Parts: sequence; structure tokens; C-alpha cells
Amino acid sequence: MRLQVFLSKAGVASRRASADAIKSGKVTVNGENIIEPSHRVCPEKDEIFLNNKKVQLRKKLYVVLNKPKGVTTTKKDRHAEKTVMDLLPHDLRHLNPAGRLDKDTTGLVLLTNDGELINRLTHPRFKIDKVYEVMLDRQLRNEDKARIEKGISLDHKTTAPCAISQKKNNTLEITLHEGRKRQVRRMFAVFGYRVEELKRLRESSLSLGKLREGEWRYLTDQEIRDMHIQGRA
Repeated sequence: MRLQVFLSKAGVASRRASADAIKSGKVTVNGENIIEPSHRVCPEKDEIFLNNKKVQLRKKLYVVLNKPKGVTTTKKDRHAEKTVMDLLPHDLRHLNPAGRLDKDTTGLVLLTNDGELINRLTHPRFKIDKVYEVMLDRQLRNEDKARIEKGISLDHKTTAPCAISQKKNNTLEITLHEGRKRQVRRMFAVFGYRVEELKRLRESSLSLGKLREGEWRYLTDQEIRDMHIQGRA
């Protein structure tokens, strides 16, 4: 692993800031001052210090949270009354949310310090399924359903195909792998529908299960393995 990447993964700084720290002579590897960010290191064997403090990789942690309405999906926001971090104990507040749900949307949020998994879950090119339960202000017409599933124009760009299944009355499920800002609400708004309730039920192979709003839990070993398999698919 490159030294710059190691420092970033250890959470001490961004990759750019890590490179700057290395170039300025603040990092040693096995007692030797290293100024090349691409210097190869073995985290299991090498002793790495930044500003005379030993740096080690943090254990990777994975938490699923059922976000209530009115909570902001961010680490810090001085304008937010409450963020998802407020729902976690202090020793888990270094984790990062994998993507965002808007303030009025409830449901599944994955939080982790595994940056590679976050990238795979949030970047559209990996086509990770996200399943939402949607309650509209009226029943969805078949012709509108077909047009949304095929893809419509938002911000001068066509949305990727998605799948919609009817549940009951005005409630349905939609499966998509994009994550544009307020995308689900905006897609239905194009055809004059108002989303009354929106809840994320599943992301990749991970589902909410019986987790109640405001509650969180660690992922099981099997769920972690499944998430990584899906992320590489």
C-alpha cells in the first residue's frame, strides 16, 4: 500500500493532506524519514509515525441505521437540528454515511469507515440497487409508471431505467441504482404526483429488517461479506 493511501485509510487526513504531510518531512517509516507519498508500506509490519505519533489502521466498522424523518444525513451541519451522528454513540461518530437520504426521507443508512465500500455503493457505474417504499398522493397511472421505468429527463439528463411494483392503494416500491438529489420525489413530480412518504428499505443486499426508526445495529459478518460481494459484482 502507498504511504499516502495508508495515512488516508487510517483517517488522519485526506489523500491530498497526507501527501503534503509526507513531502514536508512529518512522516517516518521504521525510523526513516520518508518524503515520497508513493513509498510502499506494509501496515501489518511497518511502524509509521506522523508528527511523532504512531499511526495504525482503524478496524473497519459497519453500522446500519433506520433514519427517522427530520434527521439530516451528514456528519456536521450547523443548520441541522439533528444529524444521523446524534443517533450513534460517541465512539462511532467517526463513521461516514454511504450516501444520503434527504431530511424528510426515512429508512436505511449504512455508516462505515470503509471508504472503498462507500465508493462502490454510491458511484452510479457500479449499479447498486436501492429499494424505496413510496406513498403517493394518488394512484400511479400505468402509462406514467411505464415512462418513469424507461427513464425521464431530469436536469437535462435521462434517468437510468428503474423498476416499479404496486403494493397497495397509493403505495409502491421502486428499485433504482442512481442517487441524484431528491431523485425519487422529482421523478414522480414530473407527472404531477406528490410523494407523501418515502422510505429506503434496502441497499445492495442489506435490508432494514425489524430495525425500528432511530435504532442502529452492527452488520453481521455474513452481511459484511454479502455487501462486499455485491459491491464487486
